Amino acid sequence: MKVFITGASSGIGQALATEYAKRYPGTSTIIGLAARRSEHLQVLQTTLQNSYQVTCLTYPLDVRDHGALTNSATDFIQQYGAPDIVIANAGVSSGTHTEQAADTSTFQAIMDINVMGLVHTFQPFIKAMRAQGHGQLVGIASVAGIRGLPGAGAYSASKAAAISYLESLRVEMAPLNIAVTTIAPGYIRTPMTDVNQYKMPFLMDTNIAAEKFVDAIVRKRRFVVIPWQMGVVARLMKLIPPVLWDWAMKKAPHKPKLDWDWL
Repeated sequence: MKVFITGASSGIGQALATEYAKRYPGTSTIIGLAARRSEHLQVLQTTLQNSYQVTCLTYPLDVRDHGALTNSATDFIQQYGAPDIVIANAGVSSGTHTEQAADTSTFQAIMDINVMGLVHTFQPFIKAMRAQGHGQLVGIASVAGIRGLPGAGAYSASKAAAISYLESLRVEMAPLNIAVTTIAPGYIRTPMTDVNQYKMPFLMDTNIAAEKFVDAIVRKRRFVVIPWQMGVVARLMKLIPPVLWDWAMKKAPHKPKLDWDWL
């Protein structure tokens, strides 16, 4: 098993790396860990290697940097060949308001990380996956991409774009025998949700979410919402007419504005 994960220093990415190590222990499992915070990657690398005897490679990088991801992919492939699975998990969230000029840079960063980060993560691996005759690309989207949420225009737009991009990619990759899986989480207990001051329905612990994510990846699900209860909510959200959606969202809680540089 060879897997490459971005956003691996905390939250869902860290939980996914741990789940793969637990599920496939031993030195034949190779896990590429990419994120901005090198110190966190090093701690995770040591923990996984000591606890599960897997092989971990760490790549401190920002997914906005296509060159850094290309170099990391090249290093991984040169050492161990093409990965079986690439998971583009890195993402950020913050409250945003279009009226406020100061939020423009936050809009740009969220779009660059949550959308272009997917492209930057996948592109350097596709040629090698094609050559080996198989592979799987996994993008972490969000239920927030189903309908626009007030005060979270950048995040909602980025995740809507991610869902559409991954759908396009899935069809493109099918002739190459490369599967594409879109995972749209609801509320998962991570540093990004810990700051929310409002009730989060069906909140799921990160380790349980990671188990369900990996199950979906193993089954090569095309699109899945986790937890399943949020899948029901997502289907209902799609059916609500715009006039009713606008009315329902008038009193919806807003995501706080965050300094997400620590994520």
